[in-house]
Amino acid sequence: MPTRRVHHLAAAAAAATALTTALAALAAAPAAHAAGTLHLVQPGESIQRAVDAAKPGDTVELLPGTYRGSVRITTPGLTLRGAGDLSVITPGDGRENACAVAGHGVCVVGTEQAPLADVTVESLAVTGFARNGIDASGTTRLTVRATHVHDNAQQGISQEMSTKATIIGNRSTDNGQSGVFLANYAYREGGAPDTGGTVVAGNVLTGNRVGVTVRRLRVLTVEGNEVSGNCAGVFVVGDENAPRAGDLDVRRNRVVANNKFCAANPRLGAIQGAGIVLTGTEGTRVTDNDVHDNVGTTDFSGGIVLYKSAVGVPNSRATVSDNRLSGNGPADLADHDTGTDNAFARNTCSVSVPSGRC
Repeated sequence: MPTRRVHHLAAAAAAATALTTALAALAAAPAAHAAGTLHLVQPGESIQRAVDAAKPGDTVELLPGTYRGSVRITTPGLTLRGAGDLSVITPGDGRENACAVAGHGVCVVGTEQAPLADVTVESLAVTGFARNGIDASGTTRLTVRATHVHDNAQQGISQEMSTKATIIGNRSTDNGQSGVFLANYAYREGGAPDTGGTVVAGNVLTGNRVGVTVRRLRVLTVEGNEVSGNCAGVFVVGDENAPRAGDLDVRRNRVVANNKFCAANPRLGAIQGAGIVLTGTEGTRVTDNDVHDNVGTTDFSGGIVLYKSAVGVPNSRATVSDNRLSGNGPADLADHDTGTDNAFARNTCSVSVPSGRC
């Protein structure tokens, strides 16, 4: 669960802690599924056939090589594991299963009413898909770790209608939208549900439109990530729907030089030089982050930025504290909001708009 404590750790220590946690979790993974059957897949063989044959608790392991074709997982407790960057999933003919038809690489599929539980996707690469690299919907306790998800046209790692996920120690780079995208619903409106403590930690997110997008969700943590070279680092999005998005933590991240330019789209204005942005949230805590050299001329440009939502809803009860900011422009802290109950404390920075936030 997110905590309200304020920590005072150096950036290097924060990153080391997150990566140590990721590695420890990864080392523990094989033992967790020791009782199941191991299904080995070689290049040229069908991953989907092995997945379809697997039972709860089984592991489908990919030997090094390139595998053409999307993979759809609907079995609880299944682990899909590769040999790191040496096991690469790329598009097939686009007709092999519903995941392929949708344009995704790896799909983990349950329902909102009956979530698919305890699936793990780890140590593999997913690249070149027309939509999302890894797409999860209707899951609980999903783990995605030590993957390299890159050069997909939309999201790198995407999840909706899901709870209690762990997204840790991944590289998500050069995707057309977000490196990691978490939402209540990807394609419809609604209030912000409680994720039950989803964690996005120790990831490297670069070259995307946005490093991490959290849209209309509550009770989760974005922690210890390295976020650079995107148009925006971290975007937390809320609006007028009830319950409101918020009661979440963005902490101990290193958010540096997210200075790509991304043109406006139907959902959002142009983005450049945006470090951490809150729009229309409540009770969001932005603490102990290192935010440097995010520079641009759009509405969202600056180090840590508060801005009204697309429908004009201000942030409320945001806490921005103990962050270290420098070289961001037009300001290290940019409060463009109309909210009156947001708090700024103990931030180390040079320029704020309005003045007095540093």
